[in-house]
Amino acid sequence: MIDKILDKYGRNAGNNANDIHANEEVEVEDLGTFGFLRGSRERATMLELRKRDGSILAIGYGWLEKVAFDPTDGIILHVLGQKIRIRGRNLNVEVHPKVRLFEAICRHRVPWLQEVSDHDCMAAKDGHIVIEAIDC
Repeated sequence: MIDKILDKYGRNAGNNANDIHANEEVEVEDLGTFGFLRGSRERATMLELRKRDGSILAIGYGWLEKVAFDPTDGIILHVLGQKIRIRGRNLNVEVHPKVRLFEAICRHRVPWLQEVSDHDCMAAKDGHIVIEAIDC
């Protein structure tokens, strides 16, 4: 009797749950300056802000108070009373059908953002998203 309870709730319960989660792969599409979670139900828990010098700041989506987009100012993330400004070009263009950076951030589907190098910034084609700076 006790063995049946342990099998159901104890010994094997954790292993089965881990096996289920281990088999799930989150598909992140690399769109150059940001990653996008492809699964319709996928959500990122944190947003990595990757600077060109190699430093990274990760902020929890749970701490994100509001997000604003202004074509002249870029995207502003309001996190715990601080403003994080993402400056660049074409920050609200449609990269793929129904995929825009601002909307994807609002839906917690962006796991990382990446500043581009000066060379890549100059070489970027018209219409491509370019993140020139992340001001923290």
